[in-house]
Amino acid sequence: AAQPTVTFNNGRICPLLGFGTYKCNPNEVAEIVKQAINTGYRHFDCAHVYGNEKEIGIGLNEKFNDGTVQREDLFITSKLWNTFHKQEQVVPALKTTLANLGLEYIDLYLIHWPMGFKEDGDLFPKDENDKVLYSDTHFTETWRGMEECVKEGLTKSIGLSNFNSRQIQEILDIASIKPVNVQVECHPYLNQTKLYKFCQANGITLTAYSPLGSPRRTIIKPDDPVLLEDPKFKELSDKYNKTLGQILIRYQ
Repeated sequence: AAQPTVTFNNGRICPLLGFGTYKCNPNEVAEIVKQAINTGYRHFDCAHVYGNEKEIGIGLNEKFNDGTVQREDLFITSKLWNTFHKQEQVVPALKTTLANLGLEYIDLYLIHWPMGFKEDGDLFPKDENDKVLYSDTHFTETWRGMEECVKEGLTKSIGLSNFNSRQIQEILDIASIKPVNVQVECHPYLNQTKLYKFCQANGITLTAYSPLGSPRRTIIKPDDPVLLEDPKFKELSDKYNKTLGQILIRYQ
């Protein structure tokens, strides 16, 4: 059956449901990606900072080589990490991601976070007090580099991740190529209704990450409520004879 899709403001089409690769163990992720493709996933969400793009690339290319899918059947997203926010760093950063994934282009490239980190080679640069060192590069400069990535044919579309509406507006004010997508955490405990309406008004699609409510969050915040244990959703799950996961994904 044809998968439901969404059309971006530049006319490009993206499968509605994506497979996230955050926290996928590099030793296992090639096999996981192959199984996901066999199951029917056609949209994969990656990022340089996840540290597993090389292994994801192995899985993807094995499925290309065995004829299961062709490159144009898949939609691949990746994200620019915070230590590469200077305009001249953006194209080389994407070229590194492409080399790791074994691809000639990706479908969507996102600025992972609005704040840049000090560009000193370390992905999480810190001072002597273990505090993260930030760069003074503004994300509007970064966006110029993102636009160059499109012009060079390295990505079909560009967007943002973890940006709020004010920050998105700053991008819209200077953009010659508009963001097509904004990716943020979104679930019933963090519904993002206001941001969704802002994006809708500006022709930008919204991607929800952690739709199951970030189950690992309790490691850091043990007192936070756990979405997957919420009796209201258990009730809905029983009522409609669907899994909790199905209910929470359908919420989107």
